[in-house]
Amino acid sequence: MEPAPAAAATEEVLGEDEETPPVIYTMENKPIVTCAGDQNLFSSLYPTLSQQLPREPMEWRRSYGRAPKMIHLESNFVQFKEELLPKEGNKALLTFPFLHIYWTECCDTEVYKATVKDDITKWQNVLKVHSSMDWLIVVVECDAKKKNKTNILPRTSIVDKIRNDFCNKQSDRCVVLSDPLKDSSRSQESWNAFLTKLRTLLLMSFTKNLGKFEDDMRTLREKRTEPGWSFCEYFMVQEELAFVFEMLQQFEDALVQYDELDALFSQYVVNFGAGDGANWLTFFCQPVRSWNGLVLRKPIDMEKRELIQNQEATLLDLRSYLFSRQCTLLIFLQRPWEVSQRALELLHNCVQELKLLEVSVPPGALDCWVFLSCLEVLQRIEGCCDRSQIDANVSHTVGLWSYATEKLKSLGYLCGLVSEKGPNSEDLNRTVDLLAGLGAERPETANTAQSPYKKLKEALSSVEAFEKHYLDLSHATIDMYKNIGRNRSAKLVGKDLAEFYMKKMSPQKAEVYLQGALKTYLAEGWALLITHTRKQLAECQKHLGQIENYLQTSSLLAGDSNLTEEERKHFCQEILNFAKQPSDGEGEKVVLSMHSFAQLKNLHFDPPNAVVHVGGTLSIELTLANQMPIPVNVDQIAINVHFSIEKNSYRKTAEWLTKHKTSNGIINFPNEVVGISLSRSSLPMLELYEMYERSPSDNSLNTTGIICKNVHMLLRRQESTSSLEIPPGLTLEDGAHMLKCSNLILEPGVNKITFKIQGKEPGTYTLRQLCISVGKMQFALPHIYPIVQYDVYSQEPQLKVEPCTDSLLAGIPQKVKFTVTTGHYTIKNGDALQLSNADAMPILYHPESKAVIYSNTRERESEASLTIQSSEKITSISLPLAPAYHVIAFELEVLYLPSTPVCMMENENLVSKELQRKSKEKESSHNYMATIDQKVTIDCPWSIYSTIIALTFSIPFKAKHSLLSAGKRKYIQVCVQNMSEISFHLSDSNLKSSGSDTELSLESLNSITEQHIYSKQAVFFVWELKWTKELPASLQCQFSMSFCSAPSEDHLLSLKPYTYEFQLENFFTLYNVKAEISPSLGAEYCKTGSLCSLEVLITRLSDLLEVDKDEALTEADGYCTTKLMYEVVDNSSNWAVCGKSSGVISMPVAARATHRVHMEVMPLFAGYLPFPDVRLFKYLPHHSAHSMQLDADSWIENDNLSVDKNMDDQADNSSIKSRGSIHSAASAEHKGLPMPRLQSFSPGQVFNSSSGMQILVIPSKDDHILEVNVT
Repeated sequence: MEPAPAAAATEEVLGEDEETPPVIYTMENKPIVTCAGDQNLFSSLYPTLSQQLPREPMEWRRSYGRAPKMIHLESNFVQFKEELLPKEGNKALLTFPFLHIYWTECCDTEVYKATVKDDITKWQNVLKVHSSMDWLIVVVECDAKKKNKTNILPRTSIVDKIRNDFCNKQSDRCVVLSDPLKDSSRSQESWNAFLTKLRTLLLMSFTKNLGKFEDDMRTLREKRTEPGWSFCEYFMVQEELAFVFEMLQQFEDALVQYDELDALFSQYVVNFGAGDGANWLTFFCQPVRSWNGLVLRKPIDMEKRELIQNQEATLLDLRSYLFSRQCTLLIFLQRPWEVSQRALELLHNCVQELKLLEVSVPPGALDCWVFLSCLEVLQRIEGCCDRSQIDANVSHTVGLWSYATEKLKSLGYLCGLVSEKGPNSEDLNRTVDLLAGLGAERPETANTAQSPYKKLKEALSSVEAFEKHYLDLSHATIDMYKNIGRNRSAKLVGKDLAEFYMKKMSPQKAEVYLQGALKTYLAEGWALLITHTRKQLAECQKHLGQIENYLQTSSLLAGDSNLTEEERKHFCQEILNFAKQPSDGEGEKVVLSMHSFAQLKNLHFDPPNAVVHVGGTLSIELTLANQMPIPVNVDQIAINVHFSIEKNSYRKTAEWLTKHKTSNGIINFPNEVVGISLSRSSLPMLELYEMYERSPSDNSLNTTGIICKNVHMLLRRQESTSSLEIPPGLTLEDGAHMLKCSNLILEPGVNKITFKIQGKEPGTYTLRQLCISVGKMQFALPHIYPIVQYDVYSQEPQLKVEPCTDSLLAGIPQKVKFTVTTGHYTIKNGDALQLSNADAMPILYHPESKAVIYSNTRERESEASLTIQSSEKITSISLPLAPAYHVIAFELEVLYLPSTPVCMMENENLVSKELQRKSKEKESSHNYMATIDQKVTIDCPWSIYSTIIALTFSIPFKAKHSLLSAGKRKYIQVCVQNMSEISFHLSDSNLKSSGSDTELSLESLNSITEQHIYSKQAVFFVWELKWTKELPASLQCQFSMSFCSAPSEDHLLSLKPYTYEFQLENFFTLYNVKAEISPSLGAEYCKTGSLCSLEVLITRLSDLLEVDKDEALTEADGYCTTKLMYEVVDNSSNWAVCGKSSGVISMPVAARATHRVHMEVMPLFAGYLPFPDVRLFKYLPHHSAHSMQLDADSWIENDNLSVDKNMDDQADNSSIKSRGSIHSAASAEHKGLPMPRLQSFSPGQVFNSSSGMQILVIPSKDDHILEVNVT
């Protein structure tokens, strides 16, 4: 836009009529700069000046800490006139001259003095009168004039004079422009300096004058509480500031001014509604007479602005003008979508503000204003955006489409355009009044075919035109909502469309929209919307003649608590009236879902486990909640039961079934909101978490907010079946498995119905369906869930024998419980249990024994005496009379007589390596009692087969023996350990050998005949073995003792003793080993660190015996010898054996044959030290034919010998190693050397007479640390 015509136009207007108010342009306005002096000079420079001035931006620094901005300055240059200067009180900024420039190209001093100086003086005097301090003097220098004037003083003379005369303190207010019309560097530099100065002075003037204006405006706003303050006057002042910002193309700042005015006015309206009203608001409370909508097609609606200025505007006028200005600025800021958002807020707010201010509005006027405004905003946005942008931003405009549709619908209902008969005379008069309020169409839309004015006028002209426009808007709005995913809003518009179709008597079209809306509301649980939609749907179905659907919907509405009592009774009566009608066809009944009629709350079984035997009675109590508001006479309530026989299910016992049933017999059914698949209460709770986003560079906080982590659970779409769904093909036929209850009255609320069932055929019965029959209608529950079942069983008689305690102990009376489950068998007179007697387990009979009879539910019914008859082989237990499916329980005492054969107990004389290994592995099991199973055969009267019962008895004792020696004297020790948890009395302990040899005798060394043994305690018994002749190689012994439980001594005479058998082998003493330690020569005592003499004496105590005849025995000339190996070891590390600690000797096999071995030992500690151990082994030669024979000394040197021992502490060793041994058996075998074997003597064959002896060792005198070993 060229500024010159604008300047000329403004100048012409000002020149023609001084009192005419300035024309308000918008962006065409520019800051005014007056030009005085040589007008021809300025006209020649104006084109260049107007082009160069806005080319470079300038930084505008504003007051109050507002951010600086870069602006391009443009100016409207006009001729200076005194009338342009602002008068006192004038608040118009658009006509305010911000800068005054005086132009001159005077080069002659005479001319300057004669005319120019006086002209500048007059110009400045006028400025001073009006307090205008923003001026500039421009001196233009031309080289052409210099050549023509020879007496011209230098340029600086005129400039200096002007500065001296007018710019004493502001020398920068006079600038020089050199050859401005020439294209030279000097001219360009001069232009740049001048333009910079001009921009700077303009900005200074803007800042100063705008700051003063804002201060005055702020002062005026602060007086708003004073009487007489006018909002309209303040509006014009602040709008003047907005105009200036718009003139400077600062549209954001201009928009802020209008937003502040909007907020200020809104606050006053809210305060008015709260009772705190301002006087000036009465101007806006005048009745509405014009409702022609918003005007957005021109920058400024001067008509409404004048109404505001004259304080004659209505509320709609003020709001329309204010929004039109905001819309214009938003369009300049390229924010058209914000226009639609603000427009929607404006329209809704205006409706509320009119109510708050109690403004009189004709019916339908506000609907017309909103409809026209919506379409005006939409067309304004379409005018500045292309189609692709509009389609991509439908979400911003769809609200206006929906609001316009809603208001057009209201107008249609108001003007009678929706009624079946069409508009009447009153409706036509109302339509004429509404169209009159629109006034004439505006000139700017007169040539537009689809202007909002024409659309509204056409829509109200006829029923057909209204239907066309309303349907077009509704369908367009629905499509927009669906495209952006706002399905709920689309359904809401569809409901309005359905209501329109119902008014137009087209229920078939309305049903589609109502069903769609109802499906959405059901899925999301909107209870009130569901109720409202169902009422509409019921009316639609009634018109369509959909009887079943109408009845189903009516039943849902009759049970809906959101309706009034009268409405519910109405819909309930509709159902009952249909039910009373005579049936057209035979057996034809209408089947509806039962959820709307009644709800199944819970079900109670009696007995609680829902298990009954054949012939037994089962009670089922249903709790139904009647949803109807009035009592309902029910013809029949029926339960369809499915019968099934699984594999072996007819043999299930009551005990087994009870474990798989609910204990209390009550099954609760989930509460269901009628017709709602997912209610609001079932939605999960919000899971909100704080969210922070930080900068990756400096970790500073960028954004913060709240995020919902389970939004997928809250906003997911729930698919639900239609509320009118009827189970297809549901038939409830009478049959053998039907439970019925007839002629009932269901009261509103909770009702209890009881069914009695008698068990007939064994199996599982599942309750599948529930049906309530009312006349020709049936309300069916097609699936009862959770699954409800009861069982009918036929049980075989059973006998169970089990101990009354955790375990049965052998040897003492123990109670055993007999449980007879009769099942389908009836116990008759003479029926008895026949038990086969066992010698080891007699049955003890008490005359006072009783049998208790229980019912099938374990309730005690009676008690009877128990009769037991016993013979040599059979014990007969007579059973009391009992009917079928009862339980007989009684207790008897049994006694198991323990004995311990040698094969079951530990035998220390076994030398088998395999048995020793197994004994080691099972050592941990010795802490537990040994058990014996005793089987009893029982013949039952109901079976031809015998029943075998196994009772497990634990032997309370564990016995073991050991052989003790004292030279040739032998002692036998028996250890008895109580492994049980109770105490016993022991008596009559006895040990005897199995043979009848009179040369052997066992002399008891036990002084106490009776002993008390506690739990886990051991008691020892000792006998001395004496003989007169040679001892046998083996001796078979039997230990026995009497016992009874400590708390009671009942049955003591009838108990058999506990026995333990064992065998002794090779127990005669063959060798006596004796060791002696003596101090070194000349010493009285042994000292630590000093060598002492150790003498080992090995003496043969008997001649050749049978046990000596083995591989080690050699015979030459009737003289027998055997090889022995001795070993001296000290496991306690008290002694150090010096030299060889072991060796092989050849020992004569003759009584009193003696062998002495000497060696040296060193005591390591002081005190009484025990003697080192001396061990003796049989030395057996190696018989490998391919091995190299070595003498005994060579073997001792290698010190690697194979040992075959049966001692616990040597069982894990395969060789005997002396001190200093560096070879192993493995290395010897690797060299191919033969390995002799060592065999341990049996216990008792070697007697160590020095075992347990100690010798005193004193410390040496040189020791500073005294170590004393105390044993």
